[in-house]
This record gives sequence, C-alpha cells and structure tokens, in this order.
Amino acid sequence: MLIFERSKAGRGTDVIKDLDVEEYKLSQDFLRKEEARLPEVAETDVSRHYSDLAKKTRGVNDGIYPLGSCTMKYNPRLNEAVASMKQFSQIHPLQSEDTTQGELEVMYLAQKYLCDIAGMDQFTLQPAAGAHGEFCGLLTIKSYHEKRGDVKRDKILIPDSAHGTNPASATMAGYKVIEVKSDKYGNVDIEDLKRVCGDDTAGLMLTNPNTVGIFDENIEEITEIIHSCGGLCYYDGANLNAIVGQVKPGDMGFDVVHLNLHKTFSTPHGGGGPGSGPVGCKKELEEFLPGFVIEKEDDKYHFVKEDSSFGELTGFYGNFAVVLRALVYILSNGKDGLKKVSQNAVLNANYMRHLLEDTYDIAFDRTCMHEFIINAERLKNETGISAMDIAKGLIDRGIHPPTMYFPLTVEEALMIEPTETESKESLDNTVNAFKEIFEEAHTNPQKLHDAPITTVVGRLDEVEAARNPIVRYTFPED
Repeated sequence: MLIFERSKAGRGTDVIKDLDVEEYKLSQDFLRKEEARLPEVAETDVSRHYSDLAKKTRGVNDGIYPLGSCTMKYNPRLNEAVASMKQFSQIHPLQSEDTTQGELEVMYLAQKYLCDIAGMDQFTLQPAAGAHGEFCGLLTIKSYHEKRGDVKRDKILIPDSAHGTNPASATMAGYKVIEVKSDKYGNVDIEDLKRVCGDDTAGLMLTNPNTVGIFDENIEEITEIIHSCGGLCYYDGANLNAIVGQVKPGDMGFDVVHLNLHKTFSTPHGGGGPGSGPVGCKKELEEFLPGFVIEKEDDKYHFVKEDSSFGELTGFYGNFAVVLRALVYILSNGKDGLKKVSQNAVLNANYMRHLLEDTYDIAFDRTCMHEFIINAERLKNETGISAMDIAKGLIDRGIHPPTMYFPLTVEEALMIEPTETESKESLDNTVNAFKEIFEEAHTNPQKLHDAPITTVVGRLDEVEAARNPIVRYTFPED
C-alpha cells in the first residue's frame, strides 16, 4: 500500500504555531497554480506505513547479503554513534577553517591513513562514489599527460572482466577504450596486453583482485608493461577488502587509485548511495588532484588547492559523514585488525567455494580471494533452471541473492561474496540453501520457476518493469 492510499480528506498532524511575525508574500511567479496533492494522514498512519515498509525490505542487519563485487558487510554501530555527534553533524561547509579544526583533522587523518593503506603520497576526498573516483583518477592521468605535451595518448586499456563503470568513466574522460583479453586462469592475457600497449596508451584500468575473484599473479609484470609504454596504471579499489592490510596497490606499481570507503571501510550503502570514492596518487601526480586537500601547519589544519588542479568534482569536500565513519572503522580496527579483515574475507569465500565445488561448477578452479563465481550453465542445460531461478529460490529461503549475470565473461554467473562479517553458521546455512536448490532443480524444477512464493509479491516481469516503469502515483479520479 502506498502512502497516498492511506490518505483521508481532512486528516493531518498539524502542530505548527500561529504566525507571530510579519508574513512575507512570495511573487506569484514562484507559487503553484493549484495546491500540491499531498497525502492527508495522521502521525500513526505515517509511522505504521514506514514500519510496514521496513518489514518488507532487507539489509545487512537481517542476514547475509552476498553481493559479489559490492562488499555488503555489517556496519559497526560505533561508526554511526560518532557520525551522529552534534559536533560533526551540525556543521556547515561554508564555516571558516578556524571553526572547523576538528572536522579538518578528521579529513587530514583520513588522507594520511588512506595513503598508508594504498601506498600513495596524497589523497583527495572529493569523489562521492567509486565511479566518481574513476572519473577523477582518469582526469588526473589526463592532466599529467597534457602538462607533458604528450597529447597523442588517447587510449585506456581495460580487461574484459572489468567493472562496467570502467569503460564508461574512460569514455567520459574523453578516451578510447581498448579491451584486453583474460586468459583461461582469470588473469590478464599478457601477450594481448603487449599487443595493444603502445605510445598512444594513456593508461590501464585494473581491479586486483579482479572481478572474477582472482588475484592476478602477473601484476608486477602488467604494470611494468604499461610503464614501459609511457602509460600510467590506475587501480580500481572496489575489491580492496580482500587485500587491505596485506598488499598496497602502490607497491604493485599503480600510480593512481580510488578506494570505495562505503565498501572496504564499512559505511552503509546500496540503492545509489551514500558513497565515497577518494582518489590517491603518487607524488608526481598530486598537483593535478581536485581541491581541496588538507594540510597541517603549526598545529593548524587548512585547505590547499594546487594551481595545476584540474578543477572541482563536487560543491565542497566530498561526503564528510562517510569519510568520518570510515576513519572510525580504520582507527577501531588498527593495522592488525584491518589485516584480519582481509584474511577472514578470503577465508570465508574459500570456505564456501570448497563446500559448493562438488555440487556446482565453479568458474575458476583455483583459490579465490574475497569472492567466487558459480557457473550455472550446465545446470540450466540439464534441468532448465537458470541463475535467475537459483536467485529466486534463495529468496524463499530467507537469503539475499548474490550478484547475477556478472561478469559477462561467465555464462549464467552467480558471483558470491560472503565478506568477513559472516559467521560459520551463516555460511553453512547459505551453502545448505544452495545445495537444496540444486537438488530441487532435478526433482521439482517448476517450484523454482515459480519462486519466490513466500514473499509479498511473486516473480515480477522484470523486462516490462524496466521498459515501462510506473514512476508516479495515479489518483483514482485521474
């Protein structure tokens, strides 16, 4: 039921005091020609409406949320408590530096720790999401080449297993995208990389561990090939959760990196936000970063923007509350704790992979990092049960489905990332659900075709919903 359907004419919760100052008359140019059609509801109606919606939704507090490549893990309450403090929550970006020294220290510390974690020399906190960070990193690379007068470099190399935002970001930055093939082990095909790398290569965008959950064993050779061509190496930090505290992108040979604070560093996300995708770089590139970065001088913190900065990405300084939450997470875990995060993330993924490999086809038969991929193509050919059917069957068992049909290099893909915050019992329950579905695919496939059957609504026509979405409420009298 929508809130409009709870509306009753004349009902409301008005508690506004009578006007005790002179009324300001707005120009008719700024006023509606007719009253807004808002729902007329009591406070109890509103409260029950949103409580009802909350019961129908699902998040990391309800159970495992194994979206591969998304790192949907538990968000510690400590982060939320600190971010809710009025000293942080009741500030304005236009306040002077003298009145926001505490906030500037937060941003300064975040830059410092992210540099250490990523092996970079400077960070900007401006980018508001991962893809925003990609765009920022590419503009940084572009500015570097342009200052050197090396304008012939108009191509960005991207592996065929990359995140979909990589080619989109490169195109937005004005580059031509050249796809690099993967080998049968899930690594970048070295010979294909050598073939396409040349004096027109601006850089390489690479995720490591990559989108199929594999740490590329040739990573140092890959970055050396790009550098030998005069290009720069960009690290997509979407999967940093698998290596945080273990390996630094800077040590692999990367020049620029973005980090998804809302993933690796446990801030709430999903549904388009909120996010934060800070970008770090090596010393020779930091002059091009968007302003502002924070520097400390004589126990005072202040904003700094280089004259050669390529410009601004957001109105102010990025999603401060997300940066604050991430800093709390980093400080509360410490160096040893962050290392355990990645160790347990890898352990949990390999535990599930091992328990399922005798039942399902695993896309790459090797030790994975933070995630692994089920290839359901053979199961579909034998039983008619697709990856989509498996996902719907999981819903009936109270488990959020994993990422479906991605990456595109694997047919009928289900990409599973359990994260480090799930217990052995949670993992075992999820494994058992997958095995039950596999058995059901052979004994009662129609039940899976009909799934989900225990939810408020059954299986939707997703093609129709995508092509003809209903984006507004239609009043009965319309």
